[in-house]
Formats: sequence, structure tokens, C-alpha cells
Amino acid sequence: MGPTEKEYYYALLEVAVVVSIVLLYFIVTAVRYQRRSLRLHKERIQAEIDTLENERKRIAADLHDELGPLLSAVKLQINNLETTDPGDVQIVDKSSRYIDTIIAKLREISNDLMPNTLLRKGLKNAIVEFVDDCQDTYKLPIKFVCEQDLQLSQDKEINLYRIVQEITHNTIKHAKASMLIIKISVQGERLYLMTADNGKGFDYFSKINNNSGLGLRNLQSRAEVMGGEFICVSTPEKGTSYTIDIPL
Repeated sequence: MGPTEKEYYYALLEVAVVVSIVLLYFIVTAVRYQRRSLRLHKERIQAEIDTLENERKRIAADLHDELGPLLSAVKLQINNLETTDPGDVQIVDKSSRYIDTIIAKLREISNDLMPNTLLRKGLKNAIVEFVDDCQDTYKLPIKFVCEQDLQLSQDKEINLYRIVQEITHNTIKHAKASMLIIKISVQGERLYLMTADNGKGFDYFSKINNNSGLGLRNLQSRAEVMGGEFICVSTPEKGTSYTIDIPL
């Protein structure tokens, strides 16, 4: 190989090295940008969820601590009215029952916004209580299985509870199912939340691409902020199953 050929090959080698460095720089930059975008997206979703949950806590506290005692005081005043007129007695009795109904409804709304059991006794007990209430109210058989003790952060517990809440309400309202199964299991360093119903199912991709898929996007967002994966499998007339897989 002559001097000219050596110079030619050296020049090609230098060009190849420069091109490789430039390509490597762009690849690294693209990866960093993607990671930054994902991190910012996750932080934005987390901020939205935190804002929503804080607002729910505030409203629940207002209902429980302010409106509840106020209505109880009104009921006490009504019951202390002295009257012998049968019509007035009937009105007082009916008004008292109405107030009892309103107080019970306020407690239900307050508990739905932020369950005390979730904060005091943890996710497992909160889901058991929620499932029992749903079965009593809507007469849908729900089987909840969780054989392990769960040691989770409060953020994870709230997110998982909201996911169970959303899936259950969707099943009750739309699926026309006769059975819902909810299972939580821990395998190694991962937690799996799985649900399945025998309802009418739906077209997942059609639902997620229009405004009616807001609930599904909320489920996916909550799974994402926990660093997990969200899978929905639904077939028309064959039911729907969800799997949420999150790291512990």
C-alpha cells in the first residue's frame, strides 16, 4: 500500500470516527430527551393526582366536620319542638327522617371521597369494606382475594384503591356482569392487581381514542405514576380483565 492509499484510508477512518461520534452524540441526546420528557410527563400526572386527592380530602373533611354536625344540630332542634297538632307532629317526624337520610348520604359521599378505613387500616381492609358496600347497594357478587399482608406507601395505597374503585364502578354501570373478581398478589418485588368480569365487554381501542375512554386513561395514568404497567383485555360479549403490575 502506497503513501497515497494510506492517507486515503486514514482519512476514511477519521471520517468514520467523526461520524460515529456525531451519531453517538445524537443518540445519547435523544435518549436523554426522551427520559426527561417521560420524567416530566410522570411529574405532571403526579401533580394532577396529588391536587385531585388533596381536594377530595378537603371536601371530605368539610362534609364530615362541618355539614354533618350542623345537620345533627338542626335535627335536634326540630325534635325539641313542642306540638300537639297531629299534622305538625307528622311534619316534624318526616323532616327528622329526611335529615337522617341526608346525613347518611353525606357520610357515604365523604367516605367515597377519602375512606377513613384506607387511612387508618390500610388498602386491604379498605377494599374489603368497599366491596361489601357495593354488594349491599348494587347486588353484584364481588370476590376479593388478597392472601398476603401489604406494606405499601400511602400514595400507592390511594392509587390502587382508586383503580379498584374505578374498575368496580365501571363494571357496575356498564358491563352488565353477574360476577367481578378482584385479586391482589405480591410476587418477589412486584405487586399485581388483577380483575375480571363476565360482562358484555367493549372495544378497548375505540374507547381509549374518544372522550368516553377518560376512565381508562385515568387508570393508565395512575399505573404510570407508580412505575407500573397497565393491561386491559376486553372482548365484546366475553368480559373484561385488567392487570396492573407495579414495583414494590
